[in-house]
Amino acid sequence: MGIIKDRFKTKSEKTAGEIKELLKTHGNKKIGEVTLAQIYQGMRGITGLVTETSLLDAQEGIRFRGYSIPDLREKLTKAPGGSEPLPEGLFLLMLLGDLPSDDDVHHLTSTWQRRSHVPNHVFATIEALPVNTHPMTQFVTAVMALQTESVFAKKYAAGMNKKDYWEAVFDDSMDLISRLPRVAAYIYRRKYKNGDHIQPNGLLDWAGNYAHMMGFEDESFKELMRLYMTIHADHEGGNVSAHTTHLVGSALSDPYLSYASGMNGLAGPLHGLANQEVIKWIFEMREKLQTESPTKEQIADYVKKTIEEGKVVPGYGHAVLRKTDPRFEAQMAFGKKHMPDDPLVNTVWDVYEVVPPILQSMGKIKNPWPNVDAHSGALLVHYGLVEYEYYTVLFAVSRALGVLASLCWDRALNFPLERPKSVTTDLVNLWLEGKDNIWGE
Repeated sequence: MGIIKDRFKTKSEKTAGEIKELLKTHGNKKIGEVTLAQIYQGMRGITGLVTETSLLDAQEGIRFRGYSIPDLREKLTKAPGGSEPLPEGLFLLMLLGDLPSDDDVHHLTSTWQRRSHVPNHVFATIEALPVNTHPMTQFVTAVMALQTESVFAKKYAAGMNKKDYWEAVFDDSMDLISRLPRVAAYIYRRKYKNGDHIQPNGLLDWAGNYAHMMGFEDESFKELMRLYMTIHADHEGGNVSAHTTHLVGSALSDPYLSYASGMNGLAGPLHGLANQEVIKWIFEMREKLQTESPTKEQIADYVKKTIEEGKVVPGYGHAVLRKTDPRFEAQMAFGKKHMPDDPLVNTVWDVYEVVPPILQSMGKIKNPWPNVDAHSGALLVHYGLVEYEYYTVLFAVSRALGVLASLCWDRALNFPLERPKSVTTDLVNLWLEGKDNIWGE
């Protein structure tokens, strides 16, 4: 492997073994208000952030300013003739804290339409990338190219009072959200439709126009986009994409830089890329079983084989939730209404019946229930959106609503630079031996 790589391998394996033994013996010991296990294992469960827009309850699921997903589907403004909430309404709820009126929602739709112009250099930047570049790489590159339009960056460079930071962040956030569907649809058409691009329709709502620019004119697909953009918008502040956006924003990076960094986190397999992994797993299962409609018994055998091979069943389990994700249930309700006989969707429902009991029988699984990723791909495939590499871009467009509403609050409340304390394993061992105060006091 090379001298340096070999030395690093030896050192890292030795340290990993020491940490494993340390946690086995001392994992529950507290340093201040947190345990050693929490420090080493992803800061899991440590309350250290304030996010005003949403709150995740282990039993009840996500609530946006106190409203559940069923509440949103009932109470938020709908498109004419539609039954799913407009994402514009959710953004206003997260930003302002109150359910918006229909007039408020339609005003925001018009505002985003007016702000949605994308400069030509952004498209040129996308075109400079190889067509086979992953859609998320193209998407984040395009967001970085849009950063030339940042109001915050220009005003900060010119000299701006910190009490005015929020206003420039607000303007950037509104501009960025309004432009994302155009950019995301351009990437889709470039990569999968031979660059045959579709111009925006200024008479459509934000999510409906996104569907139109991608080339999907079915009204029920537009409804799916409205639902999808709503339920993926936010998941409190500790998830990777939300926390990263907040962290980078705390350095006073402008919303374009902050959002781009968060979306690089979203692109990871343990976060937003999971929706891609789910549909890929189901496709592989159907191929190996040589059937589009596997029986529950076949699914159970395949799931057990997946687990025996040391792999996870994608779409199942969540770091916080301890019940079926309400976002999964919302998508299931949509499927039962619009595509009750679809073989792939029915397979998702059969997997839902089969997997939890198997995971529960293993004993160590805290949450054997499906999360949002377990269902979304099957709905998209039904309408012909089969390019599962692109699914995380859909997630990214939606997540902009939550993380940028939160960023506006971060600057309005003048939250400081985020800078947690870190320690070394050597210092931890000295502390355990009583030879050093780990807090440095």
